[in-house]
Amino acid sequence: MSAAGGHGAGAQPVEASEQREAPEPRTRHTRRLAPGRIAVVWILSAITVWVVGELMPGVTLKSFGSAVWLIALIGLLNGLVWPLLLRVALPLTVLTLGFGVLLVNGAVVFLLSELNLGLHVSSFAGALVITIAISLVDTAAMGVLAIDDDGPWYRNVVARNARRTSPGSELDKPGLLLLEIDGLAHDVLVRALRDGNAPTMARWLREGSHHLTRWETDWSSQTGACQAGLLHGNNEDMPAFRWWEKESGKAIVTNHPRDAAELERRHSDGRGLLFADGASRANILSGDAPHSLLTMSTVLQRERHGRMGQDYFAYFANPYNVTRTFVLVIREIFSERWHASRQRRRDIQPRIPRSRMYAVVRAWATVIQRDLQVASVISDMYGGRPVIYTTFLAYDEVAHHSGIERPDALATLAALDRQIGRLERVAEDAPRRYELVVLADHGQSQGATFLDRYGITLEALVEEQVKAGTSTVDGNPSEALGYMGASLSEAASGSGAPARIVRRLTSSRSSDGDVRLGGGDAAGSDVPAADGASGSGAAQEPPEVVVMASGCLGLISFPREPGRLSLERIGELYPGLLPALCGHPGIGFALVRSDEHGGVVLGAEGTHFLDQQRVEGSDPLQPYGPNAPRHVRRTDGFPHCPDIVLNSTYWREWDEVAAFEELVGSHGGLGGSQSHPFLLHPVTLPLPEAELVGAEAVHRELRRWLVHLGHGEYGGARRESEPAAATSAGASADT
Repeated sequence: MSAAGGHGAGAQPVEASEQREAPEPRTRHTRRLAPGRIAVVWILSAITVWVVGELMPGVTLKSFGSAVWLIALIGLLNGLVWPLLLRVALPLTVLTLGFGVLLVNGAVVFLLSELNLGLHVSSFAGALVITIAISLVDTAAMGVLAIDDDGPWYRNVVARNARRTSPGSELDKPGLLLLEIDGLAHDVLVRALRDGNAPTMARWLREGSHHLTRWETDWSSQTGACQAGLLHGNNEDMPAFRWWEKESGKAIVTNHPRDAAELERRHSDGRGLLFADGASRANILSGDAPHSLLTMSTVLQRERHGRMGQDYFAYFANPYNVTRTFVLVIREIFSERWHASRQRRRDIQPRIPRSRMYAVVRAWATVIQRDLQVASVISDMYGGRPVIYTTFLAYDEVAHHSGIERPDALATLAALDRQIGRLERVAEDAPRRYELVVLADHGQSQGATFLDRYGITLEALVEEQVKAGTSTVDGNPSEALGYMGASLSEAASGSGAPARIVRRLTSSRSSDGDVRLGGGDAAGSDVPAADGASGSGAAQEPPEVVVMASGCLGLISFPREPGRLSLERIGELYPGLLPALCGHPGIGFALVRSDEHGGVVLGAEGTHFLDQQRVEGSDPLQPYGPNAPRHVRRTDGFPHCPDIVLNSTYWREWDEVAAFEELVGSHGGLGGSQSHPFLLHPVTLPLPEAELVGAEAVHRELRRWLVHLGHGEYGGARRESEPAAATSAGASADT
């Protein structure tokens, strides 16, 4: 099948799949240990030890042959001793971010030096230098030679550990591995497949094992709402990434752990996509998974399954993982700084400033978090979990700041594709057969930001018209920063001694263990007090106007006015506001609620009356596709729909939007590829002919696939009563 296949690609319903001729089995791409390459790494490691012995005082080596045997003994001891030590030292290893691994390996080298095997090390520091040097050379060599060296290690160490926990369903039923690439649009993937930037996924399509299907998000094309639909089958009343709730006097920010937990409480019926012994790794919501790691909605749950660090076992089980990750982090930081400098030198537009701190945040998303979650998924597969869902944040993070198809964004996508190939190979050794599905929750659209185009922020534009101070809830646009905070919160939320140490070492945290790294997304969802309000003590008056951005979606709320402010009332209070907004060239349309006409979409040259399904003048929704009225009408019915919702202009001829945040690639609203993610799925798990519109529709298909694979517990309709009650207007953001 062509990579550019249509949304259904002629697929038949699942029930009819058994009547179709099954495709030829995909060629098994088994691990080739490449003895010649392994020998090269062995020799390079021995040379490293010999060079250290020549250059470093206190380290002496009898001969080069001694170095060769030393490397062999280090590998043998690591294979025999380290797995035993790890079970005892795992919490300390996690707490020290893996530095304990290096100490143990240094101790191994120091012990060997005492056995008169041709190496003498006078101090532990020398042994530690040898360990670090070997790790650095191994990392570089394995990357250059493309050696998948961790296969035997994972099979012999991680697999044994994972299988100690009996899976909750029979292993003869195939499992479902769902790999989400955050922010990757269908059309961007098609070009990446064509140009060789995703060879693993391209191979699946060429061999005929998978179909590529495009689907369409709801109006709020962002991870929180999309994952609520995908994982829980319910994303009602989630108008954006962040929004103001008048009854609680607070903002909801979906990647803030407390808010994510509240959103899951509102939308879960207890039977989400992962409820039956499933695993959630690096997601916003958990899908009711009993096993979760780096999942925003569960990081503060102290009663969660497993002790501190147990979910990190697969990563820290390999004694060289930490050093390898450290090397890749340094490389990523330099790569980010180089690409940022290149954009400036060549005056590539659009672009945004990228700080040194952002380089560190990016390295977290593209290396550290990725390595942690991949190792955890490998452990889940060896443990036979029936359904696993993980979100790769890396591409979305880079595309936000660099651009959706700039060289470093495509390089990040290629690196993720290699990890997908790695998981494919691991699946061949897992005790359960897995069907691999790659999907995106939304895409991204590119363009110069609103501020760059017009020299004014949305907040300042609103402030000019309302003649009053405004408050904003924007925080840091980097989602990776939120995950960094969440990872520390996860470590600090336990009840044991290591968690207490993390809480003491963290300089700024809330009373419930929620570690704060700065920025609205990571540090809390309160907004500044209204002008003239006291700093603390007495209750503060809410701000008069709150302006929030969610990519190319803008939200305006008037917290002092009860209920949703009507079109007529807005005109009385702020007569110049809506004309200024709707007449601005960077704003495509505004959604408001009229006492007389119901939902109304205002544009510069026309009005769309949603309830009456009629248009006066030029339809402001026309540039956004045939489903735009359906999407906007649904949001208009949300209890927490803001008083005014704005969508950026979409310039079809340039395929650009104007984000209200400082992001080159953005999402959150309508316009361009941000609304069109993809599903890359096995041909044995086809989709219906009808176009999939909305994340809830995709959720239903995923459940149907699980039933088809033999997991009957996912059959039947979801229970509606609990979510309906939970999403009432009185729900508190602090619950």
